[in-house]
Amino acid sequence: MLREAILAVRKGGHVSVPGVYGGFVDKFPLGAVMQKGLTLKTGQTHVQRYLPALLAAIMEDKIDTTFLISHRMALEDAPKGYQLFHDE
Repeated sequence: MLREAILAVRKGGHVSVPGVYGGFVDKFPLGAVMQKGLTLKTGQTHVQRYLPALLAAIMEDKIDTTFLISHRMALEDAPKGYQLFHDE
C-alpha cells in the first residue's frame, strides 16, 4: 500500500504513514519519492491512548468494523490464515 500511495500522489504531495513499525520495506520506490519531491511523514500510532475509546465505540456499535473482516477461522487455524494472506 505504501508503494501505491507514493506512485499515486501528485508531485510535491505528502504521504503519511502512521502505524506500527513493520520492519524492512522491500522495493521501496525512493526514486519516485525523489523525482516527485514528496514529503513523507511517519510515526508510531498512539495505541494505548486511543484504544479504550475506540474499543468502547466498537462495542456500542458506533463504529462498524465488519468491512475489515475478510476471513473467519478458529485460533488454532492461525498458521493457515497467515499462509493464506501470504499467498493472496
